[in-house]
Amino acid sequence: MRPAPVPVLDRNWPLVAAGALMTCVAIGVVFSLAVFLDPMGADTGWSRAGISVAMTLAFLSMGFAGFGWGTLSDRYGPRPVVAAGVVLLGLAAVVSSQAQSLLVFQVSFGVLMGVAAGAFFAPVIAATTVSFEKRRGLAIALVSAGMGVAPMTMSPLAGWLVTLYGWRLTLLGIGIATWVVLLPFVRFIRSVPAAAAPVATLGEPAPDTAREALRSRAFFVLAGAFFACCAAHSGPIFHTVSYAIGCGLPMVAAVTIYSMEGVGGLGGRLLFGVLADRYGAKPVLVAGLVVQGLAALAYLAVDQLGGFYAVALVFGAAYGGTMPLYAALARDAFSPRIQGTVLGAASMVSSLGMALGPFAGGWLYDRYGSYAWLYIGSMMAGLAAAAILLLFPRSPAATPPARLAPA
Repeated sequence: MRPAPVPVLDRNWPLVAAGALMTCVAIGVVFSLAVFLDPMGADTGWSRAGISVAMTLAFLSMGFAGFGWGTLSDRYGPRPVVAAGVVLLGLAAVVSSQAQSLLVFQVSFGVLMGVAAGAFFAPVIAATTVSFEKRRGLAIALVSAGMGVAPMTMSPLAGWLVTLYGWRLTLLGIGIATWVVLLPFVRFIRSVPAAAAPVATLGEPAPDTAREALRSRAFFVLAGAFFACCAAHSGPIFHTVSYAIGCGLPMVAAVTIYSMEGVGGLGGRLLFGVLADRYGAKPVLVAGLVVQGLAALAYLAVDQLGGFYAVALVFGAAYGGTMPLYAALARDAFSPRIQGTVLGAASMVSSLGMALGPFAGGWLYDRYGSYAWLYIGSMMAGLAAAAILLLFPRSPAATPPARLAPA
């Protein structure tokens, strides 16, 4: 008779801290392009839509590479995957800083940077989901809080450095700093499996293989809602600084709107994580998606810094709070052994939504000279995501605990 499994619950907090730092830097580097948008256009003559294509490519590359990185993390563990991501992330920033043509910049910042950034989300979040049980929502929220802190730290820092040294030297320094700051923390990236097994959906056993999971109703609903959610917030995140500048705000003040989104996102992640542990991830996520869509539309009603701050706090709380909950839903529905693959596949689909927003916003602005249709479309996408998520299968009681193999 086999001995009863020894639960290892809620003890892997070094992973949470290291993961939060890494997601902060990775997302901060990618979204620094929003700060560079106007200075790069003035310095190089490249069009706003052309520069925005680099962000679109970054989101696409991040998603497709995330699928591969997630699968590798299921097989070899998250540490080597994250280490490779750190090396590539710094390299992409350094190469991008030296680009002399738009095409080279689009490839280096868009493709290489996206591939590098994709190495963080699925492996780190998957390791977190299998390492925590009672406080899983809070742990995931804290890891993803790094994304919320990025606008409060990386974006203002990049904006300040750009005014002093220009976008090239700033991007070069960010690339080198990425290696210096992140490489020492790679050793903390490991999973310590908890004892609980995945939850069955609709009374049926949870999918135990990647093939079963990726063909299930739960995955299609999860990925569809994730796509629409990212389409709803990626455009406003990328273009709101330029929109605020067009409303008459100076660049340094406009960049601080990112900080307000970051403050809201940080609070939203923590609040939504605690609420998800108490009431379940699905109802909290649906409510957050509705608020996100309405907040995106509210940007059209403001043109002063105070108004931007108020909307940014709500918008940041909504999109920041909803993002971690997709991982919580995945952990409820799928085997811990394939969490990296499932989250990587879902993030690949969501990257198509992330890629749509920046390019659509740039195209709409170049065509109509206004961001109005961007914010209207973002509202519609947010409400669509909420409607899709209502179809996610109900998760009843969990199956009996079982020991997991360490990752």
